[in-house]
Amino acid sequence: MADSIIRRTYKFRIYPSKAQTLDLQQQLAEGCRLYNAALRERKDAYRLNRVSLNYYTQANQLKDIRANGDLALANFSCCQDILRRVDKTFKAFFRRVKAGQKAGFPRFRSIRRFDTITFPSYGDGIKLTDKLRIQGVGLVKVKLHRPIDGKIKTVSIKREGSKWYACFSVETKPEPLPRTDQAIGIDVGIESFATLSDGTHIDNWKYYESEQKRLRVAQRRVTRRKKGSNRRRKAVAQLRNIHQKIFNRRNDFQHKLSTDLVRNYDLIAVEKLNILGMSKGILSKQIHDASWSSFFQKLRFKAECAGKQLIEVDPRGTSQRCTCGVTVKKDLSVRWHHCFSCGYQNHRDIVSAQNILSLGLSDNGSKYQVADRLPLEAVCFS
Repeated sequence: MADSIIRRTYKFRIYPSKAQTLDLQQQLAEGCRLYNAALRERKDAYRLNRVSLNYYTQANQLKDIRANGDLALANFSCCQDILRRVDKTFKAFFRRVKAGQKAGFPRFRSIRRFDTITFPSYGDGIKLTDKLRIQGVGLVKVKLHRPIDGKIKTVSIKREGSKWYACFSVETKPEPLPRTDQAIGIDVGIESFATLSDGTHIDNWKYYESEQKRLRVAQRRVTRRKKGSNRRRKAVAQLRNIHQKIFNRRNDFQHKLSTDLVRNYDLIAVEKLNILGMSKGILSKQIHDASWSSFFQKLRFKAECAGKQLIEVDPRGTSQRCTCGVTVKKDLSVRWHHCFSCGYQNHRDIVSAQNILSLGLSDNGSKYQVADRLPLEAVCFS
């Protein structure tokens, strides 16, 4: 752990001028055009000649394309990164085909949804001093609200609605947090976002559901506007801002909750859920709104960086089994657990979290203590 290197991303707001904004939009447009052209070439090569192109075949054409002036503003390394994106998309497609999953052939990208360009080598086309120097754009004001700890490897320029951000991917050494010798089990759900084995319920704020009325109004406004008009563009921007607000609030909540859990506990046991399969059922909207996958991803990364242990356990039977080991069958409408064998009673989600913790401790029981009820700052998030 001491010699390992991790990747961490720092995201900062940048403030381009009107002229610089036009230059950045032009670079995104050129990147989108290159992405779609590379995708078209691959499709045509296979359809006409049964030839599968790879990244190197397409990258060798970049010099001639740039010589024709089609990509005058774009950095050469950025163009290579876009071609790698196309190659990665096709590899993921073929992997899904081989696995027998729903493949989903790579699709062309709309210029309105092509929002990121990446400089894969820091110093080549982009440099940070007191301002951010971007090739083809110039010096752009950046708000460095915290220091960058580590060696900068790549930089991505991202558009989110009308705002622009610079994302610095850095290599750094993990910093283990002090040990607490405490362990916790987590049961995620819809009624509560998460229930901990110590009895704590984390509220599910249902960020998407709470904005349904505003989304409906904004969507209807877009539908009524004439395509191509300025009024429609403004309506689309308003709709996009609502979706961005939902994402930001959910992301902020999950970051703070995962940070608190990693600080307080050395072992965290969670369920190994088939979230993709669960999201195709009648609760699909609620599961997407909760975004468990995103939460587990944050929790896993932060636990690794802090030297903590995240254990995934088999979720089968965790809500049907008492802590004494006896199976107590109940359907989803029954929210209270009552074991007629040992007499134990509690909320079914708490019992499930306790069973998850027991499974997680099966190989590490002597190292950790079962946590007492600890107040988390995250339970008060709104």
